[in-house]
Amino acid sequence: MSNRPLAAAGRSVPLLRAGLIAGIVLAAVAYPLAAVTGLGAKATAHAVEHKTNILRTALPAETSYLYAPDGTTILTMFYEEYRQYTKLSDMSPNIQQAIVAAEDNRFYQHRGVDPKGVARAFVANTRSSGVSQGASTLTMQYVRMALRDSAQTPQEVQEAIQQTSLRKVKEMRMALDIEKELTKDQILERYLNSAYFGHRAYGIYAAAQIFFSKTPATLTPVEAATLAGLVKSPSEYDPLSSDQKEATGRRNYVLDKMTQLGYLSPDAAAVAKSEPIRTRPTTPANDCAAIPDKYNTWGFACDYVKNWWSAQPAFGENRLERMDKLRRGGYRIVLSLDPKVQAAAETNVGAKDRVDSPFANGIVVAEPGTGRIKAMAVNRTYSLDVSENGPSSNPEADPKMKANYPNTVAPLLGGGTLPGYQAGSTFKMFPMLAALDAGMPLSTAFDSPYRYKSAVYDGWAPSNASAAMTGRQTMWSGFGKSVNTYFVQLEEKIGADRGVHLAEQLGLRWRTDVDKEQASPTKAKKWGAFTLGVSDATPLEMANAYAAIAADGRYCEAMPVNSITNRDGTPATYKTAGGIEREVAKPRCRQVVNADAARAATDAARCPTGDTPAKGTCGGWSTADSVRGTVGRPVAGKTGTTDSTRSAWFVGYTPELAAASFIADPDNPFNAVGDGQSQVPVNAVAQTLRDGLKGTPTRQFTPPSDAIVG
Repeated sequence: MSNRPLAAAGRSVPLLRAGLIAGIVLAAVAYPLAAVTGLGAKATAHAVEHKTNILRTALPAETSYLYAPDGTTILTMFYEEYRQYTKLSDMSPNIQQAIVAAEDNRFYQHRGVDPKGVARAFVANTRSSGVSQGASTLTMQYVRMALRDSAQTPQEVQEAIQQTSLRKVKEMRMALDIEKELTKDQILERYLNSAYFGHRAYGIYAAAQIFFSKTPATLTPVEAATLAGLVKSPSEYDPLSSDQKEATGRRNYVLDKMTQLGYLSPDAAAVAKSEPIRTRPTTPANDCAAIPDKYNTWGFACDYVKNWWSAQPAFGENRLERMDKLRRGGYRIVLSLDPKVQAAAETNVGAKDRVDSPFANGIVVAEPGTGRIKAMAVNRTYSLDVSENGPSSNPEADPKMKANYPNTVAPLLGGGTLPGYQAGSTFKMFPMLAALDAGMPLSTAFDSPYRYKSAVYDGWAPSNASAAMTGRQTMWSGFGKSVNTYFVQLEEKIGADRGVHLAEQLGLRWRTDVDKEQASPTKAKKWGAFTLGVSDATPLEMANAYAAIAADGRYCEAMPVNSITNRDGTPATYKTAGGIEREVAKPRCRQVVNADAARAATDAARCPTGDTPAKGTCGGWSTADSVRGTVGRPVAGKTGTTDSTRSAWFVGYTPELAAASFIADPDNPFNAVGDGQSQVPVNAVAQTLRDGLKGTPTRQFTPPSDAIVG
């Protein structure tokens, strides 16, 4: 049956008077200058025309979806107003007919403003000395909702909904103009995608889901009439309330209207009215804490997507605008995690075990050459509920402060505002890479005593972890054994500031006041301790920095997504400083050091893992010689521990993947993990690389040139 109602027959005498009144009102609508005077009138006319132009293309806010890497599994949604735009052809005729019957039974007769409705409301309101009846058509209501949805400021929102005669006149004028631009079906489609039905359901898709757990295409006459009845007053006619009396009465009113308009037969309406309202409510997921339990550990990656998004200029000029875009823009976001690698990471850090320990063991895996994040896991449950967490291990914290375990949503792996953890000797990579890039060969040798007093760094005298490291070392042996006194001398030769600058180029950021001061141009040259990893870093940063070395010196910004598409299915894009349009989710890479320098650094970095370098010798022993046997393929990396083993690290990589793991107490950096746990991150990385790459072809590292070997 057509959505258009049967024509009403006959005219009553009072309607003649109403028609006269309506004609006067329409004259004012057609020529709004009659309602205002002078320059204000001209400004009003221009404002109406401008807003009408906006409404021609305006679309309501729409929910954004985060998908698993398969592109079909929905992990969660982001919204302030739960809504998914639905075409009229995908809506049941029942809801189209019900909304016309409930809100504007002359929708198909008028041209945006209903003279009879205006007259009827005028008479009723005059008699009641107040506002007892409205005259808004579906088109006028759509105009109001579209102005609200497209508002950029609180003032514009207020102007769109305020109860004033001037607002009404503008609304009527725009409704008349819109009807010249859009068909009735287009207006009805937009209306049904904009209307508010209660329970944060904006638009018919959300309403059908929230109240009946179904799609708009399958709504029955009873369900459609129930939903259409909500638009007038969502709270008063709420069918999810314990007392459905008001909701049932309103539904029956809509069914009667549908019968009067010829949409339902009297018998069908009678049967429908005899039925109770059978709701089947659904609470749609919203934000990262709502990720299904099956994917709970992916919550940390979801959280990183949000933090990453908030820093992307493509989505707005500031964090507020960007997050508003996420919750209203209708984006389709596909996560970059590799399920196989993620599962390996989760297993090897105990991510799914209930951990009763203040020490967090986390891992991040990045893909060399793209920067895509393939795994993020930590031995914590991603949850906002910290009621069962014990007290913080930080003695200076408020006694009521909860610990970070077993539940937390803190960005322990990076990407947020937390400074991270001292990364120890993993930082030796930066001065070594800077030296190689400056032309110093791998064979560069220094006599490395147990303790070395630096004249460059004002008498600072660091020592080695063991007397067994004493002797003449090269980059291979110095890196493999992690000889502090070798790297202080190497740093003296190239300048500590060059190592600091290179770390910054590889994505590291300084977040504590101390680190910011030491990394500043005036202090960096004297930051000798930089090579020993006294600065805080996150596993996200370290995995991505080492991934650049695996990619022959090509650094790619960390990327937590495979794709982002707009609501119309086109890729989300941004313009570079040079005016070039690029996809937001495409890798953003640049060559930071020359390829030969990176290959040379990798050759030295094979020594700590028990692997055999292509060109040199490792000096007989190394700090993590079990890694090569565990991974079962060429692998490079570096261990790192801090004073008193307050934290322990390992960053390892193959040509395919780079992984960084740490163990530390996020609440109290002075709570030492102890030497006994220094092997934990080594095992986590080695086992994750092994399991994540199982079944894939073995790739070899490209050897450095003879020129850089020396």
